[in-house]
Amino acid sequence: MLEARLLQGSLLKKTVDAVKDLVNEGNFECSAAGIQLQAMDTSHVCLVTLMLRQDGFEHYRCDRNRTLGISIANLAKVLKCAGNDDVITLRAQDDSDSVTLIFESPKADRISDFDLKLMDIDSEHLGIPETEYSVDVRMPSSDFSRICKDLATIGDTVVVSATKEGIKFSASGDVGTGNITCKHNASVDKPDQATYIDITEPVSLSFALRYLNSFAKAAPLAASVKLCMSADLPVLVDYRIEDIGWVRFYLAPKIDDEEMDVGGGGAEEDDNE
Repeated sequence: MLEARLLQGSLLKKTVDAVKDLVNEGNFECSAAGIQLQAMDTSHVCLVTLMLRQDGFEHYRCDRNRTLGISIANLAKVLKCAGNDDVITLRAQDDSDSVTLIFESPKADRISDFDLKLMDIDSEHLGIPETEYSVDVRMPSSDFSRICKDLATIGDTVVVSATKEGIKFSASGDVGTGNITCKHNASVDKPDQATYIDITEPVSLSFALRYLNSFAKAAPLAASVKLCMSADLPVLVDYRIEDIGWVRFYLAPKIDDEEMDVGGGGAEEDDNE
């Protein structure tokens, strides 16, 4: 049996909202360590992974490893029925063909339960090798969201260039060009508002802005976002969810205006973080 009780049910709602536009369906792998998802978008340009660790739940029980094939769109619809302050419990019997979601109001005076049908999803699990990146940038997630949104009004593609001077986001289109540069700034009062840039060698890569804007929907989950880049490898966009896990996006760069298959590159995955 699987039973996972999350006091901050809004975290689950925000996590599903962050990936629903990219992934139609996916296998949630449940084990003693927690709940994981790895899924690619339909065009195989980006990879989405998420981890909800068992120690982030108020109560977590997983008697044996279980794969839950779930429609992300249907899961999002059911989660809309939960209040932002509700406690959410996931429950699945070992051989059931559905997962039960239970929503409890903070005062426990309202309890709702919904059964969501499970699916048989054939998906390939990608091995993601550990990678030393040439560029590591940590910046406020709100800044990253604003940059992606602003440049999308200019063009469809963003060129991300990182040097010792900072990280520059550039776009061009019929209306003109736009450039936004962020410099290393660790001297602010609040760490979440700081920008840290660690570069071993300069990197310049092009990405489709529509994907980066989709990744930016994870901003409500974390105050800061980490961008990791190396030449010819997918960029890693990493949001750490406080006290429970993370959501990570891998996006292949565009070469000669063509998008690569993200499955052909390497990236970093650390389940112990």
